[in-house]
Formats: sequence, C-alpha cells, structure tokens
Amino acid sequence: MSDETLEADYLVVGAGAAGMAFADALLTHSDATVIIVDRRHAPGGHWIDAYPYVRLHQPSAFYGVSSVPLGRDVVDTAGANAGYYELAGADEIRAYFAHVMHDHFLPGGRVRYFPCTEYLGDDRFVSRFAQGAWKVRVRRKVVDTTWLEGTVPATSPPPFEVADGVCCVPAGDIARIARRPERFVVIGAGKTALDTCVWLLDQNVSAASIRWIKPREAWWMNRRFQQPLAQLPGSYRGMAIQLEAMAQATSIDDLFARLEAEEVFLRVDCDVAPSMFRGAVISEGELERLREIQDVVRLGHVRRIERDEIVLDEGRIPTSEASVHIHCSARGLARRPLRPIFEAGRVTVQPFLWGFVCYQFALLGAIEALLPNDEDKNRLCPPISYWDENADYLSAFLATLAHERARMAWPALAGWAKDNRLNPFGGIGHYRDAPDVIDARERIKRSAATAVGNLAQLLKTNAHEAKN
Repeated sequence: MSDETLEADYLVVGAGAAGMAFADALLTHSDATVIIVDRRHAPGGHWIDAYPYVRLHQPSAFYGVSSVPLGRDVVDTAGANAGYYELAGADEIRAYFAHVMHDHFLPGGRVRYFPCTEYLGDDRFVSRFAQGAWKVRVRRKVVDTTWLEGTVPATSPPPFEVADGVCCVPAGDIARIARRPERFVVIGAGKTALDTCVWLLDQNVSAASIRWIKPREAWWMNRRFQQPLAQLPGSYRGMAIQLEAMAQATSIDDLFARLEAEEVFLRVDCDVAPSMFRGAVISEGELERLREIQDVVRLGHVRRIERDEIVLDEGRIPTSEASVHIHCSARGLARRPLRPIFEAGRVTVQPFLWGFVCYQFALLGAIEALLPNDEDKNRLCPPISYWDENADYLSAFLATLAHERARMAWPALAGWAKDNRLNPFGGIGHYRDAPDVIDARERIKRSAATAVGNLAQLLKTNAHEAKN
C-alpha cells in the first residue's frame, strides 16, 4: 500500500481542545493551511470518552476556541453551581467541537480533517479502519498535542488487580448499571472521583452507602473566584488575594493556609493536610455535599480487590460481591521531560503558564502566527510541567508572572489577549472603574514584585528541604 501525498503548512496531531484552540488561533491570524489528524472518530479529544455526567469545572465562557463562544453566558439557578456561570456538560462540549470543525474550520477550504487515523511520525498517518495511508509534505511545522496526553479511567484499565467475580467499573458505567448495589466504593482522589460522589448523592444515593477510598487529600480552587462577565471583578479580587498571600507567606504550607482562610482554596476534610494540587475547581455547594460522606478510607493506593476484601498499601478493608467498585483512578496528565515548545519544523504543545488551558493553547497558536522566529517564541513561552503537588502551584504561578510582561510587550499579542474570550482577565478593562476592581488593582501593584521574589525563595527552600 503506497502513501497518498498531501501538502499543508501545518500538520496538527490531535483534534482535542489543545489542537482545536491552537488551530483556530493560527487560522485567524495567518493564511496557513492545516491538516488535522486524530485517532478518535470525532473532534473533542478526551471528551469523546468522558463519563456522561461530567461537566466543565470552569465556566463555559473560558473554554473551547477563541472565535466560537461556548454556551449562553447564563448563570445557573439550581444545583451545586447555583449563582455561578454555566458549566457545559459532555454532550454539549462534543457538539460544540463538532460545530467548530464542520461549520467553521472546514468550509473555508484551508483545513482538512482526518478522523480515525493514527499518526506514525515522519509526517505519515494511516487509517485505523481502512487501507488509507498518507504522507504529508509539511511546509512549516508539525504540531504535536499528544506529548503530555494523559489517561482517563474510561479508556485505561484500573491500576490495581481485580479478582474474578468482583464488580469494578469505570466512572461512566455506573449510569448504566442494571441493579442497585449494596454499596458504592469510589476509588480515587481527583476530579473524576469528586464528580462521581456528587453525582451519586444527586441521584439520592445515601451518603452512608458510599465508601470513598482516597490515596491523597487534594486542594481545590473555589469556583467563586473563577467567574467571567458580570462576576469578573470578584475573580480579579481573587487574584489580588493570591498575590498578597504569595508576598507574605513564610512557607508553602503557610501560603496554602492563607489562601484557605480567604476561601480561595478549599479542601473536603479540614483535618487532613492535602498533598495533591491539580488546579481543579469546585463550588462550595459541591464541597458541602462531599462532606456528607463519612466512610473515607486513607490507607494509600488500592493494590488488589478480592471478592471479600480490598488490599491497599497500608492495610486491608472488607468488601463484598454486592458492592460496585468504581474505578476513578488513572495516571492523569503525563509528566514527560519538557522540550522547547517551538523548534524547527515542530511545535510541541505544553503548558507554560498557570491557568485556563484553552487560553494558553490558543495563545500558542497566536504566537506561532504572529511572532517572527522560534527564539523569540521560546523566550516568551518556556514550558512547565503540569501541576500535581502543592509546590507545583507556586512554580506554575511564578512562570506566569515572570513572562507575562514580556509577552504583553509585543503589541500584536497584547491586542490578541485584550478581550479574548478565553483570557480569564481579558475583559477586566470593562470594569476598570468599579470600586472592587480599583481596590484589587492597587493591591496587585503593591504585591506582585514581592510575590515573585518570595515564590522563588519558597521554592528554593522547599527544594533544599526535599534533598535533606
């Protein structure tokens, strides 16, 4: 089977949120032609595999691609998110990315899309189902969005052994179970586990019927400080609170304590010190629901589930064949070695600042289109690892502060970021005269420089203590 030869300026590997946001900005700010390949049957990345009750943990207004709004910009009036801007669910997000691809990308004639294909490297990809094989003559760059691709419970086996006869299902499958179990055993400490617990409670499952196995306790960000539009001044105040705490903190633990006292950070169990921080966002309503669950197991990771007991790192607990065990544990986002984002013939999509992922991936597309050379691009966007532990919050935030001024010194980028719908603070200029915004702006000015220096010192101290 010989390769069919194609030609394009860019070959984008992955049609998930990162690839779509990057391609959208690139198409908006250049005359580039783009080929997008993806192993899944439709655009949307991990959302194609997501459990049915998943929702964004950030407002819809901050998600997707720059040029196409997601949602209706309305405030929820019921449920755990009441009072805050809407959160799109899996069906809405999948429909949104299909709409972007088929109604915005493809009609212009500059994009070709190949679903159900596997990228092989060396500018080649093949069909997963048919005999098709293609070689692309890439005039500019291959854009790899898979370098840090993570795993989700829906598409990865549980990271523990399961004996025959044990009912163990991924999070999505509990919406389809045929019989009511005696007990639900939720395994995992991240957002999937949180969503699963909240969903079960919303289905009127008694909290006493839920056992939650948590290898680690997590910090969560308060959605109150992650709001767009009319509630943006409150989010801006949250930024001022964070910078003041960063300027004043005497240790990493002290920083988190200050932010918890201001309710910027939340934890489910106030008696357990969190060691995990992945930047996920919850509401105070969700927090109160989660605190209803009292049967919480903290014996490390699950190693094996037998018919009558669960074996963990630090002990064993009983279970039964009448229980359904819900696998909410997966590796999550990858933490591979970092490499320059912009190289000759290649863009390796990686995070480079703290915050909303779609904004920064769209920003990478704008930078690729608007800046003249890779040296300048990399100077503005040195990559960072995805956050997982408490100290990662400091290093990610420090990277944001250290390079934001340099990025905004480029007029084209500053103009792009201003009022960009994905930029969490892009529209703050509309509220410049609001008293809360004036106060927050002054607090930020007083604290920002000191925060940069103190964050660097706290990280240095933490690294020294870890070595010893």
